[in-house]
Amino acid sequence: MKGIVFLPLFFVVFNGFAQNLQSRLASAVTVLEKDKQFEHAMVGMYVVETSTGNVIFDRNAQLGLAPASCQKVITSASAFELLGKDFHYKTLIGSDSIPKEGNMLGNLFFVGNGDPTLGSWRWKQTSEENVLKKVTGSLRKNGVEYIQGNIYSDDRYFSYNPVPDGWIWQDIGNYYGAGAWGFNWRENQYDLVLASTNTIGERAVIVSTNPPVIADDITNLVRSAKKGSGDNVYLYAAPYSKEIFASGTIPVGENKFIVAGALPNPPGTFLTAVSAAIKKEGIGFTNSLFTFSYALKNNSPLPEMTSVLDSIISPSFDSMNFWFLKRSVNLYGEAFVKTIAAQKTPIGSTDSGIAVIRRFWKEKGIDPASLKIQDGSGLSPANRVTTNALVSVLQYAKKQPWFNSFYNALPEMNGIKMKDGYIGGVRSYTGYVKSKDGKEYTFSFIVNNFDGNPGTVREKMWKVLDLLK
Repeated sequence: MKGIVFLPLFFVVFNGFAQNLQSRLASAVTVLEKDKQFEHAMVGMYVVETSTGNVIFDRNAQLGLAPASCQKVITSASAFELLGKDFHYKTLIGSDSIPKEGNMLGNLFFVGNGDPTLGSWRWKQTSEENVLKKVTGSLRKNGVEYIQGNIYSDDRYFSYNPVPDGWIWQDIGNYYGAGAWGFNWRENQYDLVLASTNTIGERAVIVSTNPPVIADDITNLVRSAKKGSGDNVYLYAAPYSKEIFASGTIPVGENKFIVAGALPNPPGTFLTAVSAAIKKEGIGFTNSLFTFSYALKNNSPLPEMTSVLDSIISPSFDSMNFWFLKRSVNLYGEAFVKTIAAQKTPIGSTDSGIAVIRRFWKEKGIDPASLKIQDGSGLSPANRVTTNALVSVLQYAKKQPWFNSFYNALPEMNGIKMKDGYIGGVRSYTGYVKSKDGKEYTFSFIVNNFDGNPGTVREKMWKVLDLLK
């Protein structure tokens, strides 16, 4: 009697295990596509067995979709190949005169080559405090007691426009929309410190900024909202702008609420910090601060550095790449693309770097039409990449000597080593996963134009990815 009762259940379980991975993925993706949140969405998913490259699942794998931050794996792998695991940036400190009897008769120069880590808090050696100590220490070491000329930051290594085409106005004034300059400082970020009232709807107050001087004027339109509502502030400012507009809301009852923005002029902010550090050290300086981009904009003559006094070396590329992938720092990706351009072409621009990257992957068998990219970070909603191309890049990376560094930099979420991406209407995941039976898979999974809460979209996508585990 017991056997008869359990026999149907036995066959149900048996048949469930008998289904192969391909059919289970097909069923799960079909259910996803019929979900109300995905009624008008585009879904792309591509899965291969890592060791063989055999295709396990393909749903719209050749459809170009906005990849959001999953695009970073393309930039990362490209930079490992085109710059090298041990690549370092070098910022030069120099002059156009030889210091004599304690006097620098000419100008002091800081020549950037796009280092995105200068002044970053992520490494002790790159911190603002240590960089400024390096500067004053170098001047002391060279016997400089007084600077008679001006102080310049040479930011010409990259093209004049720090922001890639395709970035939107709502993004570029905020910390994650900081573009890559030829001379970067503090990851091109500043903190806006706000205080709110206890009444919903009343205007918040600007307490301070860090660094203290970032623009001529900040127009404050930020208001208080309900408790626990979080950071809903957007900062609006273009590169080189002297005005910043702050709008949105912060929760009521906040005394020190910090919102991070993109510096409108990082080379100029650096010079302000250097000037203060030099004076604090007791080194005399009474003249002016100039960025080369500002001088070029005003057709002013540019002096040239003739002697190098010292240099500031960045961490290695693989160390920078760790933060690029693990914490999704957009600035690093944009700097890497422009650095590739500056190393391989006459101009350090985003467009030139992208052209080099697309040619490189074409040589590796990836159709350039499947890599219609506008930037290095995935922030532009105009990017279009196929899941097939993303998996192809990951499969290529798996065979390279730098793979361990690349793999270790990938975040781990939902028990899977994968990069994630999110911009308006876009959720994406791409990476490597090992199943319980020991099989390894490389995958890419992108959804565009979903509706509703992005958190529930993530949960539904993760349930599909759970089938690979």
